[in-house]
Amino acid sequence: MGRILALDYGLKRTGIAVTDPSRIISTPLLTIHTSGLFEFLKSYFMKEQVEIIVVGMPRKLDNTPTDMTKPVEKLVDKLKKTFPDKKVTLQDERFTSSIARAAILESGMKKKGRRKKENVDKISATLILQSYMESQK
Repeated sequence: MGRILALDYGLKRTGIAVTDPSRIISTPLLTIHTSGLFEFLKSYFMKEQVEIIVVGMPRKLDNTPTDMTKPVEKLVDKLKKTFPDKKVTLQDERFTSSIARAAILESGMKKKGRRKKENVDKISATLILQSYMESQK
């Protein structure tokens, strides 16, 4: 069984989370510059067996598209073409950033760490992944 990898895609940075090989635990992996996303994924997939890529789909509260919906749809198309052996699926990402910020605050992370947007991105990816895993049960 391969891992599940989740992406919290942004124009500047992308948060990445991944499950363990048994798909029991989801953990934040890292946040990278979006310009290097595909290079990173190619390298990661050579080292780790990943079967599913979950991409956070941005939507407004009323389920209408946001300004990030089109870029995410383009990302999904590119992922499917670049990695045809991987299942690519979308997961609602509403509220993940605010939940991630709250989780960081509650964790006791120092102020300097809380200011880093990278931490919010990778925790948001973890929340997207957890949500996907729960929806599959």
